[in-house]
Parts: sequence; C-alpha cells; structure tokens
Amino acid sequence: MTTAKDIMHPGAKWISQTETLDVAAQLMKDLDVGALPVADENERLCGIITDRDIVVKCIAEGIEPSQCRAADLCEGTPRWIDANADVSDVLHEMENYRIKRIPVIENKRLVGIISEADLAQHLTDDQIAEFAELVYAR
Repeated sequence: MTTAKDIMHPGAKWISQTETLDVAAQLMKDLDVGALPVADENERLCGIITDRDIVVKCIAEGIEPSQCRAADLCEGTPRWIDANADVSDVLHEMENYRIKRIPVIENKRLVGIISEADLAQHLTDDQIAEFAELVYAR
C-alpha cells in the first residue's frame, strides 16, 4: 500500500497565524513554495495560505502585507491527511474538496505536504487525469 508519507514532500514548514503576510511571502520565496500551512500557538493546523491568496485577498484589495496576518486569510475548516492514509484516500480528499495541496500530519505534527507535483511523480496517468478533471473541471 502506498501511503501519504510515501508520496509527500517532507519537511514542510508552518507559519504562525499571527505572522504577517510580508513575512509569509518571504518564507515562500526562501523555501521556493507556493503555499504554507498556518498553525496556532499549539502548532495545530488552522489553515493554509497560498501566494495567490496574498495577491488576491491582500495586495489587490489595497491592504499592506505587513499589516495583515496569516490568520486573516484562513477560511473554512482546514483539510489535512494522516501520514499513514492510503494514496486513494489522499486523492479522494483532494478531489472531494477541490484542493491542490494538502498537509500531511503524523502524531498531531506536520511532517510534509502533498502537491500536484507530488501526485504527478507517483500516480498513474489515469489517476492524474481523474484528479485534474475532478479538481479543475467542475
């Protein structure tokens, strides 16, 4: 059985919900990533922010990134997957909620993240096609 831990990108980094978006953007640049999980003071997942979120929900609205916190962009219930979940469960979760990245949690701690690139490296062409159809075509 292939698990979430087998296909994830290890070493994902949290950003505190109280951190400002200019710091989040700099961390994304430094890590060469387009998304960061957001954690509360107990390192519990409270959301995920993307570079697009920063541009569309902050900068395009005329808000200064240094005056906006990561928590301000977190919406809804954060989705995540257990490290030991089967890859079919990963696909189901991502397809069902139409998400392109999902944090991987083990023992209540972030251990990695799964993105579209990770899926492309580990899944069959048919699985990728189904994912793309369900996430993008709706």
